[in-house]
Amino acid sequence: MRLDIAIVTSPVTPVPASAGGAQAFVVDLAEALAGTHRVTVYCAEGSKIPGVRLATVPAPADASRALVLPGGPQPASVPAMRDAFERMFCEVRRQNHDVVSQHAFDAEAFELSRGLRVLHTLHLPPLVQTVVDAARLVEPQALAAVSDASRDDWQRAGVRVGRVLRNGVPDAEAACEPVDPIGLIAGRLSPEKGIEDGIKAATRAGLKPLVVGSPYDPAYTPDLRGAERLEALDRRELRRLMGRCAVTLVPVRWEEPFGMVAAEAQMAGCPVAGYRRGALSEVVEEGVSGFLASPDSIEDLSRAVTSCCALDRRAVKSSAQRRLALAPCVSRYERALAEVAGR
Repeated sequence: MRLDIAIVTSPVTPVPASAGGAQAFVVDLAEALAGTHRVTVYCAEGSKIPGVRLATVPAPADASRALVLPGGPQPASVPAMRDAFERMFCEVRRQNHDVVSQHAFDAEAFELSRGLRVLHTLHLPPLVQTVVDAARLVEPQALAAVSDASRDDWQRAGVRVGRVLRNGVPDAEAACEPVDPIGLIAGRLSPEKGIEDGIKAATRAGLKPLVVGSPYDPAYTPDLRGAERLEALDRRELRRLMGRCAVTLVPVRWEEPFGMVAAEAQMAGCPVAGYRRGALSEVVEEGVSGFLASPDSIEDLSRAVTSCCALDRRAVKSSAQRRLALAPCVSRYERALAEVAGR
């Protein structure tokens, strides 16, 4: 059954494949669905998704004020953002797609999609009150969380979520290079990522800390003393780097809704050490693909790092292929979107 699918993303930034976790997943999903279905991605100008039809709008000049900063203030109301969403949804309605797969974490996306056959994926916890208020008005079967833990967070916030659609990641070639004694901390440079804890834990475990990522929260400057630093890498380059690092550390200080870095690392054969928060216990198979530590305990995290170094990296990758592969994830989306479309 072939569907005409609109995929909606936030116009706050373009969606290149090298973007953050949720954006990278949307790119993977769009490319995979386009192999079978007619797919149009509604996104900001400058987006690049090979082989997929794009319908773009200019990113508002002050869109950065609408960024969600976990642990920070509520994002500002940006009138130009609403204008951009109105242009998007005007075209979505004009095209009369069979179904809309909506991934923007903006109240406007919930409000302006009313009356459409739409499935909203909640890629973040209930951090923004306007989004929570808008999501409360949506039927449960039109809402999907990316993990059981995230669904529970939303339901505690008073939002009934009818589905869990876990993310998936593409497979990667096994690394042939020798493993280096490096503890990798990758992702956006933001307080909730626990970068300083990762550096300390890697150092205590005898590994060289390596931080890879770009600034996200302008009010936050991490203490990178003792660590090597690289700017954000192309996704393929990051996968190759993961393949030769001893451990990837995910010492999150928030309720991680999924954990794409952890998933990508395991798919590259790199074990994961992290804090037992949010969905990480769903993403990491403890004792096989990594170990999780008591939240905020650097000592416990360093022990998890040491334990990870003894894991069979082939078993790490096999675990990821069994639990975190992209193809089954896409099939779950196809079934959910067909149901929402009434097919």
